[in-house]
Amino acid sequence: MSDIKKIFGKKVFNRFSVQKRLPAKDFKLFISCIENNLRLPRELADKVAAAMKDWAIEKGATHYTHWFQPLTGSTAEKHDSFINPTNKGNSIELSLSGAELTQGEPDASSFPSGGLRSTFEARGYTSWDYTSPAFLKEDTAGVTLCIPTAFCSYNGEALDKKTPLLRSMQAVNKQATKLLHNLGYDDVKKVTSSVGPEQEYFLVDKKYFAKRLDLITCGRTIFGANAPKGQELDDHYFGQIKDRVANFMKDLDFRLWEMGITAKSKHNEVAPSQFELASVYCQTNLAADQNQLVMETMKRVALRHDLVCLLHEKPYQGVNGSGKHNNWSLITDTGINLFEPGATPEKNQLFLVFLVAALKGFDKHADLLRASASNLGNEYRLGGSEAPPAIISVFLGDALSNVLDNIEKGVSSADKKKGVFLELGVDTLSRLPKDNTDRNRTSPLAFTGNKFEFRMVPSSTSISMPNVVLNALMAEELSALNQRLKNCNDINSEICNYLQETIPQIKRIIFNGDNYSQEYLKRAKKLGLPVLEHTAAAIGAYQREKAKKLFESTGILTPQELESRVEIYYQRYYKQALIEARTAKKMINTQYFPAIIDYIGRLARSIKDLHKIQSEQSVQTKILTQINSHFSAADENLKKLCATMDKIEKATTDKEKAEICACQLLNDLKNLRDDIDCLENLLPADIWPVPSYWQMMFKL
Repeated sequence: MSDIKKIFGKKVFNRFSVQKRLPAKDFKLFISCIENNLRLPRELADKVAAAMKDWAIEKGATHYTHWFQPLTGSTAEKHDSFINPTNKGNSIELSLSGAELTQGEPDASSFPSGGLRSTFEARGYTSWDYTSPAFLKEDTAGVTLCIPTAFCSYNGEALDKKTPLLRSMQAVNKQATKLLHNLGYDDVKKVTSSVGPEQEYFLVDKKYFAKRLDLITCGRTIFGANAPKGQELDDHYFGQIKDRVANFMKDLDFRLWEMGITAKSKHNEVAPSQFELASVYCQTNLAADQNQLVMETMKRVALRHDLVCLLHEKPYQGVNGSGKHNNWSLITDTGINLFEPGATPEKNQLFLVFLVAALKGFDKHADLLRASASNLGNEYRLGGSEAPPAIISVFLGDALSNVLDNIEKGVSSADKKKGVFLELGVDTLSRLPKDNTDRNRTSPLAFTGNKFEFRMVPSSTSISMPNVVLNALMAEELSALNQRLKNCNDINSEICNYLQETIPQIKRIIFNGDNYSQEYLKRAKKLGLPVLEHTAAAIGAYQREKAKKLFESTGILTPQELESRVEIYYQRYYKQALIEARTAKKMINTQYFPAIIDYIGRLARSIKDLHKIQSEQSVQTKILTQINSHFSAADENLKKLCATMDKIEKATTDKEKAEICACQLLNDLKNLRDDIDCLENLLPADIWPVPSYWQMMFKL
């Protein structure tokens, strides 16, 4: 443990590093800027830059980069050396100025902008997010100082995921702090949204990955027959971790700890070769940055162990997919978790106000929550036995639901059992205190004690947009409540009125049962909850007037910035679907069909030879008939797929292309897959051209 304490955060220019290298007065000012959301004075920026440069060089860094998150879904970086010429002949100095630290200028023309920038309009800017500490990344090229930044266009439009996230945090902080002051909590100066993301992932041996074009280009297996054994016996979940995987996990932990990421828990997930890593919650923008680093580090460390990390939501058909449970809450600078019910939630006015405000926001913007967790990969996952359905509802549990029912009726809560413990019937086992709520793994959005767990978030993407939506809807509702309390003579009475009026309106979003059941689907449709069956439909939520009003009124996204994202989301969706279709076509034409044709020839010759000696050949003929049937069907389905691809290319709008993909192309891919997977089960394993499921999932 002493070694862990020594390495934790050693690659992060955190508060302790800053404090060691700045005079006390400057350090105090720097921390004050962070805690009070103030701009950094240029003189102080120069001092911090010099200290950061010295620290990085001492750690072996030769270059620095403004590390940002464009709308590609990944991160970007351009490396600059610390070398600067002097006016003394050929001499140089190693420096980093405050201007270089706070602002960079990457080319903005080659990143997605959704029409905000033309190709010839290349200028863009990066701006240092000093609330997220700089860190060091090390690879075979050396050590680089990474400075977390926002990314915007020449005209100031947000071209990244960080800027709207920071704006949303600012919006919810403003309205939550204002409400707390209205409720008498005058000592609160700041409210911060915090997140603890859980990251699910798969591992596969690198030698198998290299032989699967679909894994290389799409991150998932487009074809693949189920292994004889999957997850039916529930023996992988929390099972003993294999040595090879344990070594990877140990390596990963230490590298994350070096970067100050509190990787807390790790375990086998439900599907074979599936695993999970969870981090301790922290400020949302920092959590988003760290989750990007977690994904990057997983991929890099896996390669060192001759493994490949698969972050796709559904790498393998027939077993669980991967998500990213997003545990969201609001914390005051005085240490109050605003979603903490306490021992008597029915008497906890603060908790009830924020709980009901959140529920109202979830109900009003359920379609936006669905959209924020939508991508092509999640389309293969949502609604499966391991994932929540694509219809938003909230699990509260019976205890809290009863509290809301009683408030609505204006009656005191019924007799409650305080301090309930579970007795296990064994004297040597501890009594277990029972929580107010269970954990409903079928719920898209579950209250889990003192936070909301948004379980729909895709495993491969940034957590930024889901948290932008959560913060935005919360800020909007708190703003409306603050307006209601303005000039109010009796705030407590008005709060009671608010709760009693709002609770009946939000009951439709609360569902404590089985979200997989037909009852749930019927209930959702009857109550008018948005049923958005695919990503192409979900993206349209961003174009509704209430969404535009939400983002504009909270100052998170302008109408132009919002529309640009809609365009990018449509494009990304249909382009990824087309990549899958082209990959399927290539694999069939260059791998599957040649192998099938070769085996058909061998089998036909075998039948012919057997016929010469008048031997029984009914089994061989039956197999050949089955193979020919699926082969012909696959050929026909390939033609249909190609025709749909042509149809997409001829479509005139991004939305139309996305809808064709959702309603036709994905179905064509499924039909094609069904035939190829049947053929895999009919042909000898030694001539099948790609590694099988049982090899990839069980040979680690």
